[in-house]
Amino acid sequence: MPAIDDLKNRKTPVFSPDDVTVLFVLGGPGAGKGTQCARLVSAYGFTHLSAGDLLRAEQNREGSQYGELIKDYIKNGLIVPMEVTIALLENAMRDAMTTTSTTTSSSTPTTTTSDKPVLKGKFLIDGFPRKFDQAVKFEEAVCPAQFVLFYDCPEAEMERRLLERGKTSGRDDDNAESIRKRFRTFVETSMPVVDYYERQDRVARVRADVSPDDVYAATQAELVKRLGENF
Repeated sequence: MPAIDDLKNRKTPVFSPDDVTVLFVLGGPGAGKGTQCARLVSAYGFTHLSAGDLLRAEQNREGSQYGELIKDYIKNGLIVPMEVTIALLENAMRDAMTTTSTTTSSSTPTTTTSDKPVLKGKFLIDGFPRKFDQAVKFEEAVCPAQFVLFYDCPEAEMERRLLERGKTSGRDDDNAESIRKRFRTFVETSMPVVDYYERQDRVARVRADVSPDDVYAATQAELVKRLGENF
């Protein structure tokens, strides 16, 4: 994982948007982000990275220096320090592209003038950025995003979905108290991120309280509109 101090001081992205396509996927807890991302991965070959899943995996990884910190933040519905989340995302992106480069391009790899393979990939980053400073730092240090896919869903519907999921998920935060904390956190911290990108015409807003098939059709239309037919 990249050193936190290196990430804090970095002013140039490590990946070029010419080679790496990043879409941020935002929406309140229970908006259906994961469901839609799974379909996009299958249809278009994206790599789906869930910031929440990466954090949960790190908190359970034996020997993690950030495990307890992450656990406490998630349990209380708070946002984990951005350097930890961004470092986990960068590491996962690099791993995914290195694996793809090794398995698909070993015969005639694309190289730079220094003979290092150029890493290429398409990523859906789900549940990130959750704060304005996360957005700025990720684009400054890792890779500029193409745009934000924002799944817009009423809180009442999201709460219903999450409580149903909580019956089988085993997640500590799928209970009514934690859910409402997460809603408050999302409105207070993540909606300013959506507003920031919307002012730049970099938000694809998709209604998410309809059937999954209708949400997916609307998502596909936005991708074609913004990335073209052959992305």
